[in-house]
Amino acid sequence: MAKVTSTTAIQPDAAGFPVGRLLRNWRERRRLTQLELALRAEVSARHLSFVETGRSRPTSEMILRLARQLDVPLRERNLLLLSGGYAPLYPANGLADPPMSAVHDAIEHVLRAHEPFPAVVIDTSWELVAANEAVPLLTEGAAGELLEPPVNVMRLSLHPDGMAPRIVNLAEWRAHLLHRLDRDIESTADATLIALRDELTAYPSPPPASSPDTRAILVPLQLRAGDTVISLFSTTTVFGTPRDVTLSELAIESFYPADPPTAAFFKGSNVTSSR
Repeated sequence: MAKVTSTTAIQPDAAGFPVGRLLRNWRERRRLTQLELALRAEVSARHLSFVETGRSRPTSEMILRLARQLDVPLRERNLLLLSGGYAPLYPANGLADPPMSAVHDAIEHVLRAHEPFPAVVIDTSWELVAANEAVPLLTEGAAGELLEPPVNVMRLSLHPDGMAPRIVNLAEWRAHLLHRLDRDIESTADATLIALRDELTAYPSPPPASSPDTRAILVPLQLRAGDTVISLFSTTTVFGTPRDVTLSELAIESFYPADPPTAAFFKGSNVTSSR
C-alpha cells in the first residue's frame, strides 16, 4: 500500500533584507528590465524603481502583483510579504493536517492506481514524501543510510552506494538529472539545491556513452534488475492553482515501462494494484 509521510510546515525567514532588494533580485533572476516588469504588472517604471531602491514602501497588493508576474514560489512570496512588514498570506500545512486530507487521499489513490509500476512524490528539495509498493524494486541494493528519511531521490539515484551501480546508462541519466536540477536552481535560486548539485557533481562521473541512442524521444532510466535490464520513462504531475506552500512544492513522478520486457517484469512482480 502507498505510504504518505508528513511534511513539516516551515515559516519563511525574512533574513533582514528589504523587500525592494528582494524584488530586484527576482526581477534580475528572471532577466527582465524594470520597464518590462512594469509593463507586465501595469505599474509605472518610476514607481517600480522607487520600490526597488526603498524610496517607496509597496503595499501588500503591489508585492503580490509583482511576485505573480515574476513567478515567485509561494514560500518566497511569504518571505517578500514579511520583508515588507506584512503577514504571510499562504499557509504551509503538513500533509497530515486536516486541511490537506483531500490531497493526502488523492496522493494515496494516484500512487496505488499506478501499481505495479513505480511512482513517488517529491518536494522541491527532491526529498521523498511518498512512494508506492513498486519503488523498492528500483532501490534494491542501495545502502541503508541512503534509504533513511529524509530520502533525497537525487542522492539515492547518483550516489556510488545508491542506485548508480545498477544504472546501465548512468552517464546519460546523470546528465538528465543534473539538467533538471539546474533548471530548478535557475527558477528558485534555492541554496539547498545549489548545495545538492555541488554534492552530486563531486560523485564519480562515468565516461559519456560513445554512441547514445538519438532515436529515443525520451531519456529512459535503464536499470539492472537481476538478469534483466528494465527501461523506464517518467512523467511529472503537479497540483494546479495551489494556495498552500506545501502543496505548491509537491510533484508526483510516475514511471512507465519503455518496452514490453519492462512491462512484463513489473506485471510479474509481487506488486499488485490496490484498486
